[in-house]
Amino acid sequence: MSQAARDTANWVVDSGDNLGMPFIIIDKAQARVLVFNAKGQLGGTAPALLGLAIGDDSVPGIGDRKLSSIRPDERTTPAGRFVASLARNLKGEEILWVDYKNAIAMHPVVTSNPKERRTERLASSNIQDKRISYGCINVPADFYRKLVSPAFSGTSGVVYVLPETRSNMSVFASYYEVR
Repeated sequence: MSQAARDTANWVVDSGDNLGMPFIIIDKAQARVLVFNAKGQLGGTAPALLGLAIGDDSVPGIGDRKLSSIRPDERTTPAGRFVASLARNLKGEEILWVDYKNAIAMHPVVTSNPKERRTERLASSNIQDKRISYGCINVPADFYRKLVSPAFSGTSGVVYVLPETRSNMSVFASYYEVR
């Protein structure tokens, strides 16, 4: 766990910012997802695929656009605090809606286009390999099925997407360092 993720987890637990709900920290700099129960106990961690572009903000209105119209430099995974819940996508598959307005979800890795080599990218130690999505967070299917889905089943939770171009304090309004 990176120091930024550790500091964020400590703040969440110390402040009660998760409001008694399970939470996830997405560490974009490390391309990792960490799942915690409502009491702040780490359930597990896994690599993640993230938005192709570096950045902490979604382009205004991006959630209303067709994927084919989204340029590579607009494909960001936005930083922030999101109340998330499980739902079904248009294909009937379960996803965790992170930022509904901007069409950002966490879901099992999409492997429908073999040229993208998403499974291999998840296994790679090169952080640059993890940047491929339109902004959604892709995780290993077993990790999603065994940790993400059960943690959010029957409840909402909080997803904290750590910034990569700004500080935690500028993204999370009540953030403070806990040592």
